[in-house]
Amino acid sequence: MALPNLVTTCLSQPVHYAICKLGFEKKHIYDINNILSGNGEICWQAVTEHVCYLESDQSVDYIKSIRSLGPVCESVNLHFKSLTKEQFIIQYTSWFHWTNCTEVFLEVFDVLQYTQTTEVALGLMKLISCLERALGDVYLLKGNDCPFLLRDLLASEQLAAVFGKSVMNVLRIFIGSPHGLNLRNVLWHGFASPQEIPAKYCAMLLFLTAGLGQLLQTYLLQTKCILVHRPYVIFVNLEKLDVFPDLNNETLSIAEELVKLSSFVLKPMLPFWIAALTAFKQSRYADSVILLLPQLEAGLRLLFTTINKCPNRLLTAESSAFYTTFDEILAKHLDNEEVNQLPVVLEEPAMASEFLWDFLNHQEGPRVRDHLSHGEINLEAFPREVANQIVAFAITLLCRFLDENMFSLKEHMVIKPLMNCASCYQSQFHPISLLKQQVLECMKSIHLWSELPTVSEEQVQTIKGLEENAEVSTLILMLSEITSQLLQYMPQNCCSSDDPISSVLTERQLIGLCDTRICTLYSPRPVLEIVAILRKISTQCHQVSEQVIASAEVRYTQWMNKTLRSRQRHNYLRMLNSIKILSPVLRLILILITLELVSVHSVCKKNPFDYQQYLKFLKSVLQYTENLVTYTSPEKNKWDETMELINKALIKIRKISDRKLMLMHLAT
Repeated sequence: MALPNLVTTCLSQPVHYAICKLGFEKKHIYDINNILSGNGEICWQAVTEHVCYLESDQSVDYIKSIRSLGPVCESVNLHFKSLTKEQFIIQYTSWFHWTNCTEVFLEVFDVLQYTQTTEVALGLMKLISCLERALGDVYLLKGNDCPFLLRDLLASEQLAAVFGKSVMNVLRIFIGSPHGLNLRNVLWHGFASPQEIPAKYCAMLLFLTAGLGQLLQTYLLQTKCILVHRPYVIFVNLEKLDVFPDLNNETLSIAEELVKLSSFVLKPMLPFWIAALTAFKQSRYADSVILLLPQLEAGLRLLFTTINKCPNRLLTAESSAFYTTFDEILAKHLDNEEVNQLPVVLEEPAMASEFLWDFLNHQEGPRVRDHLSHGEINLEAFPREVANQIVAFAITLLCRFLDENMFSLKEHMVIKPLMNCASCYQSQFHPISLLKQQVLECMKSIHLWSELPTVSEEQVQTIKGLEENAEVSTLILMLSEITSQLLQYMPQNCCSSDDPISSVLTERQLIGLCDTRICTLYSPRPVLEIVAILRKISTQCHQVSEQVIASAEVRYTQWMNKTLRSRQRHNYLRMLNSIKILSPVLRLILILITLELVSVHSVCKKNPFDYQQYLKFLKSVLQYTENLVTYTSPEKNKWDETMELINKALIKIRKISDRKLMLMHLAT
């Protein structure tokens, strides 16, 4: 499939004018000594006097301010070009320490010496994200819960109290307001091409960051405060991100050809794609992803606006409207409530929606763009594994939008495995997928119970006053009946006529149920609400299992060392008696919640009353598991109460199971 691709700019006319022309209208040369003192300090008053205000409400007049600051930015750029690296380090390095990423700012200085447009844009994106993170750290000196959005951060009273409101207004002209240059958003959302970002604005933000460091030093000395930097986000569970095979040089060489041929690439953005692949080959993984993510958004926006017949949304929006970003591109409906056609056109939604939701949006996923764009990741330690997945996915999209006469490239032996991986991709970080993973992890934990050390029957007989607990046999009988009933709801491949509470059988059933493919894209709110409760139940079950394992091991050691008092010995044996039934009960609960998960989309068909009753039942199961956590904790060790609770829980589950079975028979 080929896309119409005659785009020359993604900046609307007013935005293009503001960024590319407005700051160049005043031609006079501004003397750098007006804003830079002899000892190297920035004269903020001389900078802030270029901020203009509207007479009507004294808010910032962004148009006049950009025009006025244009010559100042040019002067700063020329000043930096006149310095050697050694001079820059001596004069400015100490003023970047407050950002906790001095190397990024030194790197930006290097970029400005050569004014290679793609590198300037990359340096600016990195500079802004690091600056945002550092400003958030400063915000926390004065308040709690740092704002997520940069514009809210720069408009906060907390930062104004540290740096001054007029200083914050200067920053807002460059990066913190949709009415200003808005450099952060036009770059990170893939609207600006390399040649549309003037180097002098990058130089000015480098200069302003040093000036903020000077102001902050004064503030910290006066207040005796200490600036504490928040720890970086670290990607965990990297094995979950292992979707595509490792990219080799041959694959990357073909990718370099694809970017020139695919209609997914907007022609003005081609330098970004080439730079992204080059950065990956040079092991600059953060740079590669920073360059690539905005271009994925730009390409998908081109597809989105073409398929949904809204070409006006390809360009940057004005300050009174929203940009078309990943959130809108991946949404189920357009803002006019019509169905978004993008997943339909992709034929295999996993090729874009599922993967992008996983890597960018799901709260428990890696949220790569959020973390990168907000400066939350150590750029030097960005993992190759994550970059490999983003680049590989991008290659599959390039192939998807080739002309038919280029079919051979899609079938190339190094490309075809990538296409196959994309076509069968399943979400890893949707709550439904995470619940499946939780159930299987809990099952593994319960399986370890069979390996726990235990006392012999002969030793048990030596304990006087311990009566045989017939309740266990009764509970096992009830448990067997319930499990047999639940088997009738299972898919055919998960059923068995063997012992229904056999641990091996239960594990096989759970694995079979978790292999069932469940739609995760665009899950309705009722589905997510149910899944959230089921996940809480699973979490409680896992905690019970871990507590039993820990307690059993400790008590056995104490028993063998004969350090248990009489009452403790009795309690330990009651625990051993209880876990005979507790193990199959936990497995039953896992089967129950997995069965509910497999049919979770049916909740959308329930009427409000039935839905509330269903919620009430699940919350009661959650309450039982929470109480189990309490009773089996090392602090409580209440095993008689655990048996009573198991009895109540089984009665409740059997009642619901009987009702479901009756309804199933009536339906047939």
